[in-house]
Amino acid sequence: MTGLALGLVLGAVFGVAARLGAFCLLRGMKGLRPGGDLSALRAFALAMLVALLATQGLNATGATDLGAAMQLNATNPWVSMLTGGVIFGLGMVLANACGARSLVLLAGGNLRSLLVLLCLGLAAQATLTGVLAPLRMAVQRMGTRGDETALPQLLQAAGLTGPLALGLSIALPALALGWFAWPVLRRSRIEALAAAVIGLAIAGGWWITFATDDPFDPRPLISLSFVGPVGEGMLWMMLATGRQAGFAVAVIGGTILGAFATALATRSFRAEGFGSARQMLGAVAGGSLMGFGGVLALGCSIGQGLSGFSTLSIGSLVALAGIVAGIAAGLSLTPQPTPAGART
Repeated sequence: MTGLALGLVLGAVFGVAARLGAFCLLRGMKGLRPGGDLSALRAFALAMLVALLATQGLNATGATDLGAAMQLNATNPWVSMLTGGVIFGLGMVLANACGARSLVLLAGGNLRSLLVLLCLGLAAQATLTGVLAPLRMAVQRMGTRGDETALPQLLQAAGLTGPLALGLSIALPALALGWFAWPVLRRSRIEALAAAVIGLAIAGGWWITFATDDPFDPRPLISLSFVGPVGEGMLWMMLATGRQAGFAVAVIGGTILGAFATALATRSFRAEGFGSARQMLGAVAGGSLMGFGGVLALGCSIGQGLSGFSTLSIGSLVALAGIVAGIAAGLSLTPQPTPAGART
């Protein structure tokens, strides 16, 4: 199978799992409020654990080469990645979903998510090559980054041997994530299974882009992410005759198809629109902030929080910290509960 076909299948697997498990970092962060349910956050931690172990296992056996991963070869200073993460997190709160969750909700009939995705894609392309590109470059000129791009390299620079540095870089986060995620394995098997499948899908993305790479036309090693690819997908729909769809765009299409099929199978598909002008403004602002912030951070809560994290990229950890901080700040400014009938 080609990378395009495998991307479509992988996206469908992600869409099914994300729909069944209501997988969303924002939903998990909301559980930190007094009296909240931590199961969604524990599920995200489980996905991080599975993605980390499966990805590092593939790399150890030669089934992929993380040395070529975009997250480990990007030149973005960590200041811009942290800033982008914060902006993306704020956008998530305003839009009430991230890019991946918006795709899943759209597939279930949530038309609010359509506006979020349109604004996200437009802002992402404007930030990459359009009117927001000068602002992006100005932010990227702030600060510098160190020579070490991965956590094992940082530990080696501190004096540890290579194998020990790699082992500790994997074992310590794995133990912490496993301890935190353990309750969801006992209390919510569907949510836990969905999270584990999503973690495996991250590793699957690294394997697919490695196995299908053309040595005569090499491309960056990537896995699942939902900011740049949404913008690419919009461009492809408008310029399909002169632009070839790739793995990332196929994942977007597969996610929608998988989530749509799941919504029909579970009889949860229903058309939903905006209940107020405030909701619409939130969708526009949130999608736009996620598009701009996601490009600065080189990814979203999936692209950096799962895919990037699985490579042990220091930049991904910085971006994820920014996303979490942005969500926390946004939730603190909007302490009211989600209105009845709204979906996250």
